[in-house]
Parts: sequence; C-alpha cells; structure tokens
Amino acid sequence: MLKDIFMGLSQNQLLNGAAKKYGLKLGAQNVVAGTNVEETIQSIKELNAHGISCTVDNLGEFVFEKSEASAAKEQILSVIEAIREHGVDAHISLKPSQLGLDIDYHFCLENLKEIVAKAHSYDIFVNFDMEDHARLKPSFDILDELSKDYNNVGTVIQAYFFQAEEDLHKYKDFRLRIVKGAYKELPNVAYQEKQQIDENYIKLIEWHLLNGKFTSIATHDHNVINHVKLFVKQNNIPNDKFEFQMLYGFRKDMQLQLAKEGYNFCTYVPFGQDWYGYFMRRLAERPQNLNLVVKQVFNKKTNTMIGLAAGAFAIGRLTKKK
Repeated sequence: MLKDIFMGLSQNQLLNGAAKKYGLKLGAQNVVAGTNVEETIQSIKELNAHGISCTVDNLGEFVFEKSEASAAKEQILSVIEAIREHGVDAHISLKPSQLGLDIDYHFCLENLKEIVAKAHSYDIFVNFDMEDHARLKPSFDILDELSKDYNNVGTVIQAYFFQAEEDLHKYKDFRLRIVKGAYKELPNVAYQEKQQIDENYIKLIEWHLLNGKFTSIATHDHNVINHVKLFVKQNNIPNDKFEFQMLYGFRKDMQLQLAKEGYNFCTYVPFGQDWYGYFMRRLAERPQNLNLVVKQVFNKKTNTMIGLAAGAFAIGRLTKKK
C-alpha cells in the first residue's frame, strides 16, 4: 500500500509542478545537491574532500517536447564541462527519457551520442539509468549502439526484473550499477515480493563481483553492505573492482564511515528544481528510506505537504476501488 502511494505521488504532474515551484521553501535542498551547476560542483567538492566520488543526475520528469529534451542535453553538457574545469571526481548519470526517448528514438540517440562523445573526450564515464519496463529495450538498444564507438558507458540492472540475470550476463563487461528497482511493475515481468527481490539482488551482486568488470552496489541497507563486505573478503575481491553507492542526503554517517574504512564510495548527486518524482520513487523503492531522512531532510511544512498528498492519493485509490 505504501509503495503504491509513493509511486502514485511520483507520477502526479500537479504535485510535481508544485514541488518544483516551492521545493526550496519546503526543505528540498537537503535531498538535492544544488539547483544549478555551480551549487552542485561545490557540493561535489565537499564530498570529494571526504574521499567520496559522485555521479551527477540532472533531474527532470515528464519530458514530451523536443525543446525540453534539448535543454536537458545542454544542461548535462554544461555539467560535463564543469567537471573537467574544476577537476572534481565525478561522472554522469542520465535517463534516456529525459533526452527524448518518449518522443523519438533517433532524436534521443543523437542527444545521447553528443553527451557521450563529449564525456569521452574528457575521460568521463556516463551511466544510463534504467527506467520502467516499457523503456528497457530501447534504452539497452541505445547502449548497444553507442558502445560500438565509445567505452565510457555503463548502465543499471534492476533486480526485480525476471530478465535481470540475463541482462547481467550480457553486459558483464560493462561497469554496472545494481539496484533493486524503483518502479511499479506487473507480475508478469517482475518479482513482487520483497524477499524474492532481496534474494535476487544478492545473487546478482555476487555474480558480477566474481565475473564482471566493475560493480556499483547501490543500497542503503546495512545488511546488504555487511554481506558484501564479508563476500569480497572471502573471495579475495580487490577494492578497485567495486564501490558502494547511496543517494545524496541519505545515511550521511554511513557514507563517511565506508569511505573512511577504505571502500570506494560514490554518492548519487541529483540537482535541479525537479526533485519530487525522483524522491518519491526512492521512497517507493524502499519505504524505510523515509525513516533515514525524515529528520534531516524535511521541515514541518514538507511533512505536511507529503502527508496531505499521500492521504489524498490513498483516499482517491480507495474511492476508485469502490
């Protein structure tokens, strides 16, 4: 029920627009690293000072116009330029849908090619964030196409998909981020039970640590982290073959501790005004995330907005069922 509520909120364009307009007044600065490139670079520098690298995401939802996709492309290009100019330890994460995947495949491909080519010229890695099931195949197709000419691309494997193991094996020679999955998917394409997803998640991580190029383990779950620590020790897997990843603003103490212990650590750094859909999906992915950030992220106004929105959504769902 809670996951459904957060997923519904993430897809609500009205609430997304309101959050974009009033986000900073509601405490959104605690879940995004900045609203512009300059602020974001400063946040990256602060993380780098603690031995933490970053992957930067230009936030954006509901892109259905070419002008919006082109603007997103230019923003990402400016981030790449800023990473090079400031010499910070960071790379790019992007969503194909933000670059026009829902508008026109070839238009999206050309936008991504321009981004990847520029990043390649500066030796900057670009990660393709995978989205819902409907976008999986075209996103993988674009990755396949660009990897023919560029070696600075990688992607995400979502453990809740039945096809995840097959995709993991196919892309084992790529740098991969392994996650549980954050979208609501149908039972014919994805596991629905938490235990099944968790078991598959561990299975995929272990396989790629043993057989893959480089593994980014994206989780806030200390049980998974402790399991991985023991697994790499038992299998003599060197630190340069993997990293832990967490979201900006989540479990800050643990992020610092893992970096201090000598593990490679990367913080997922979102920036921009369009933060609402991104954050709701993080809560849908793991509702416990709300407990991790509620005190450090939200003020009273934010809690009120989310509470009212969630309540309205839940009532709407129940009314619909009747």
